[in-house]
Amino acid sequence: MRSLVSTATLMLAAGLAGTAAAQDPGRVTTVEEIVVTAAPYGVSADATTIAVDVLDQEALLSAPAGGLGDVLNGLPGVRSTSFAAGASRPVIRGLAGPRVQVLANGLGLVDASALSPDHQVAADPGEATRIEVLRGPQTLAFGGSAIGGVVNVIDGRIAETAPEGGIDGRFAAQSSSVDDGFSVGGAVSFAAGPLVFTLDGLRREAEDYDIPAPAESRRQLEAEGEEFEDTGETTLENSFVNLDAWGAGVSYIGGWGFVGLSVKRTETDYGVPGHAHHHEDEDHDEDHDEDHGDEDHDHEEEEVVTIGLEQTRYDLRGAYDFAGGPLAQVRFSAGYADYTHTEFEGDEVGTVFSSQGYEGRVEFVQRRRDGWDGAFGVQALSRELDAVGDEAYVPRTDVTEYGAFVLQRLDRGGWGLEGGLRIDTRDLDSVAGSESFTNVSGSLGVFAKPTESLFVGASISRNGRAPTEAELFAEGPHIATRAYEIGDAGLDSEEVTSLEAALHYDDGGLLEADLHLFHASYDGFIDLRPTGDEEDELPVFAYVQTDAEFYGLEAEARVTAWSRGADRVVLSGGYDIVRGSTDLGAASRIPPFALSAGVEATVGAFLGRVKARRVGSQSRVAEFELPTAAYTRYDAFLGWRPAALPGVTVYVEGQNLGDAEIREHASFLKDLAPAPGRNVRVGMSFIF
Repeated sequence: MRSLVSTATLMLAAGLAGTAAAQDPGRVTTVEEIVVTAAPYGVSADATTIAVDVLDQEALLSAPAGGLGDVLNGLPGVRSTSFAAGASRPVIRGLAGPRVQVLANGLGLVDASALSPDHQVAADPGEATRIEVLRGPQTLAFGGSAIGGVVNVIDGRIAETAPEGGIDGRFAAQSSSVDDGFSVGGAVSFAAGPLVFTLDGLRREAEDYDIPAPAESRRQLEAEGEEFEDTGETTLENSFVNLDAWGAGVSYIGGWGFVGLSVKRTETDYGVPGHAHHHEDEDHDEDHDEDHGDEDHDHEEEEVVTIGLEQTRYDLRGAYDFAGGPLAQVRFSAGYADYTHTEFEGDEVGTVFSSQGYEGRVEFVQRRRDGWDGAFGVQALSRELDAVGDEAYVPRTDVTEYGAFVLQRLDRGGWGLEGGLRIDTRDLDSVAGSESFTNVSGSLGVFAKPTESLFVGASISRNGRAPTEAELFAEGPHIATRAYEIGDAGLDSEEVTSLEAALHYDDGGLLEADLHLFHASYDGFIDLRPTGDEEDELPVFAYVQTDAEFYGLEAEARVTAWSRGADRVVLSGGYDIVRGSTDLGAASRIPPFALSAGVEATVGAFLGRVKARRVGSQSRVAEFELPTAAYTRYDAFLGWRPAALPGVTVYVEGQNLGDAEIREHASFLKDLAPAPGRNVRVGMSFIF
């Protein structure tokens, strides 16, 4: 640790010295090449040791309607918690929950989605103009605790530049057969002098979706001593979702920069399949023992659980561009959110989770000089989490966080260095106790460009993550995880040392390739482990600390097989795998490998793609965890862009054409709620 602090101190001094000396203008780059989540000064996705994926506006407008985790599922190293249609968070390199930080325009969501897998993320992909996904812990600009990765949902609600021609916008609509669902949404920005106004809205509805096999898996029934009966295609009960979101923003834009305000309202309700509350009934229990096959008893003796989520959020964001001097720009943002998550048991209110809080950050971007970029900044958060009801397993907790960071990058053309330092404090004040943590995180990378087409790099990082309120203070039944959870106020910060190697290749036309190898060693990995006891008819799980190791790789390649003018045929393939183990045994819910292959074609006004994805079986399981079978999924997409209607795309897509039984190993509900079966999706999008 002493050597890390010494190195970080030298980096900070070098960054300030570079800031004081820099005088020449900042570089000019295109928006498409720059990833703002990696650093405030932006870096190119194919010229950094950080593993990055970006979904742009065009991709998002034709993406399937769904939660954040489900939409991102299938990116290299990314899976979904897949708690049915209503709730899904990204899983990155086998890590989820608080280890994956989800942001909205660079600020935290101030929701409770990281607390439990049945809690929906308060940011929908249908609102986004761009989503940036960073895999691994090297990014320090947005929090040292994000040791799994960062997902930044960018909505454009506060305009930073005036729209060309005075107005621009987007519109998308789609319907799906598997759940009789539809989604419609759009946004418009228009200028009035120096002011730019933005309005956006989204409506999504979906009924219970069809599945190709019984909801309870064969393994689940066999573990319960029951007989499996394959009744074929059926419907997953209580898997509906309804969502409404709208927002508005206004920006003042001048030659010096911009400043803007926005408001957003989200209202959604959704069912949680397999998450029902049983009522005591001796006669029913006897009948159940005699005949488990009578599925109607669920409706008679169980109350289904539905969830209602509401959040109102206000944001302020701006930037000031300096005409000269060592600084090129200062950026600032602040947000306040009021969030409520209500679990209904039938028609009755069960448990209510609420979260209110503020977060703000200021970033100073150095003016570039001789290939040297840099930025430094501060961040602060104040949040209050409370829960009331039978499943209020986490007590009311006030969380206060402060952070400061510095990032530096030197690009000398043929070689370069990049690195950063971050210091975080977290104070948790609860009725169950008070705890304080301070963590220092740092990273250092080196890269080379042997040719114009090839980039290779390697990095090392050391990150610290303070425990969450659940890990420290939990005490009670948590039905989503089917466990009675007990926290430990004596937990220390979780620390991880990570190594990563990266390779990017792009010859400008024929071949593109991307490879990342990673290894992460955890000291004090916080894990939820069974104790062997039982409480409230649930197995007792306690948070403990152990050592752990995660390693794996992610690879992608694209080959242009044929081209003529703007027409082309591209072959693509990808593979990713992660392995995780702890001193107490296998890490829980680690996704198996995924292998994909596809063909994309653009011919005239038509574009199409066919893709096959093989996800392996997983038999390396933790205690109380069942193995998962492999599956192969086939998808096909056909779009038409009529020349007479610029900006319009009409499309049809077949998803899971083989009607495979898909159970995501990262999901707590994998043996109770498989993914949707065969689906036909039709839609259109319009960018103007």
